[in-house]
Amino acid sequence: MSTGGAEGTASDTGRQAWLRTVAADVARLDRSSSAERAADILRRSITEGALPPGAQLSEVELTEVLEVSRNTLREAFRLLTHEGLLVYKLHRGVFVPELDEHDVIDLYRLRRVLEVDVVRGLADRDPELPAGRLEPLHDDVEAAEAAASADRWPAVGTANMRFHEHLIGLADSARMDAMTGRLLAELRLLFHVIATPRELHEPYIARNRGLFELLEARKYEQAAADLHQYLLDSEQGILAAFRDKGLRGPVGT
Repeated sequence: MSTGGAEGTASDTGRQAWLRTVAADVARLDRSSSAERAADILRRSITEGALPPGAQLSEVELTEVLEVSRNTLREAFRLLTHEGLLVYKLHRGVFVPELDEHDVIDLYRLRRVLEVDVVRGLADRDPELPAGRLEPLHDDVEAAEAAASADRWPAVGTANMRFHEHLIGLADSARMDAMTGRLLAELRLLFHVIATPRELHEPYIARNRGLFELLEARKYEQAAADLHQYLLDSEQGILAAFRDKGLRGPVGT
């Protein structure tokens, strides 16, 4: 991974830490790990914020830490390129994409369709939602609150991602779960435009707690309405940050 420019030297420590994390993930997989499993590790690295927009992926480094062949790694790259999580630049290599304002609007439109519908649909699908189904969301809320108390704001971001992943998981849909993996990874790329993780995530810690409590009380319509506004507010915050930095869409789009 390389970000180039003035940030290149400063990113060395982060790159090495990320490679160690990848190696630890590999140690938990069997030795016959496929391209799909390698892609899963890289996708998770994006979702957890370890691979920022514009980062270049090194075949030499990754074949070593992922313990896969170059052909297997290239297949993993192709899978993630198809998902829009990597881009190939001719004569330069493979990079994490840099998203723009149009991506913000598109991704948040999808979030509202998915997340709000899942919550609203609980009234019909599972009106007596067992408490155990909400335990992962409760754990995510508590993890975010603990990380915030310890001033570990990237960890707050990861807990927030897991909260929304588990929220969509309440639909019990394998297809929606698969879509969510890509969606959350792209969202994390958007979040890098905010100056600090604290600025991005702090306002939503209490709102996640509020959503959890509404679900726990089986107030699904109110939870859906609050979540809809939550997502609108989040979208506007991200759009404002993009506009402040002049990161609009390409000319003609």
